[in-house]
Amino acid sequence: MTYFSPTDLIINPDGSTYHLHIRPEQLPHKIILVGDPERVPFVSKYFDKIDHKIHKREFISHLGQYRNQAIGVVSSGIGADNVEIVMNELDALVNIDFETRYAKDQKISLELIRIGTSGSIQEDVPVDSFLVSKAGIGFDNLAQFYGFESPNMLPHEALKSWCQQINYKLPVYGAKASEKLVKQFSSISQHGYTLTAPGFYAPQGRTVRMKSLLPDFLSDVSKTKFEGEIITNIEMETAAYYAFAASLGHEMISLNAILANRLTHEFSKNPENQIKQLIELTLDVIA
Repeated sequence: MTYFSPTDLIINPDGSTYHLHIRPEQLPHKIILVGDPERVPFVSKYFDKIDHKIHKREFISHLGQYRNQAIGVVSSGIGADNVEIVMNELDALVNIDFETRYAKDQKISLELIRIGTSGSIQEDVPVDSFLVSKAGIGFDNLAQFYGFESPNMLPHEALKSWCQQINYKLPVYGAKASEKLVKQFSSISQHGYTLTAPGFYAPQGRTVRMKSLLPDFLSDVSKTKFEGEIITNIEMETAAYYAFAASLGHEMISLNAILANRLTHEFSKNPENQIKQLIELTLDVIA
């Protein structure tokens, strides 16, 4: 049995996880994940009941009931580094005994649904549409620290070959969505491979006052295919979510409200309404 020390797994005096401040008995096994903390109440307002409201830094959690099932919504903040915290602590809550600090023999698989915003990098992926990420390719540095292992991980050699096409020299990683959840969200017909960037400006092809060292990055990515799949959109969390979920044995899907088209320079005229519609669609599907 694996033991986790007090400095590896920090447990607060009230028995909750260090960052999320959730206790094991509070956590439902179906969780909606959002980046923006202010989006949490926009999801939980549809719940029939909210049993717990927890707030620590950018991590806000509303845990309750929706149509006779336990459900939660948790914010991660922006970026793969925050996803790393959220996924480790959610997994610990269900798969580690907080009393003994030993891993449980019987593992629990969480059902995790990300509702996020994204930018299209293909002209035929229109603004104000919804898109399911079939897979995510991560340009952050998590793969330098984690040995992600799962049949759902994208092949390393294929990723290396694809990076050569776009003249990118640093290591990347990738993972696929849960097939079960992709089928469950079949009402969203638009699917694609998602690029997860380590920043919002230059890593996503934006130039303000700082010069980008890869000015053609977005254009180069949009013209390539990974194992026959085009890269449809770009955001900042999906690949990390997929890699952790695949490696830890959880079901995970990323749903994207396309608010911008980076090639046509179009932006949604009513982004809040698009997010609202995606929240409502998600709750209808999982109910």
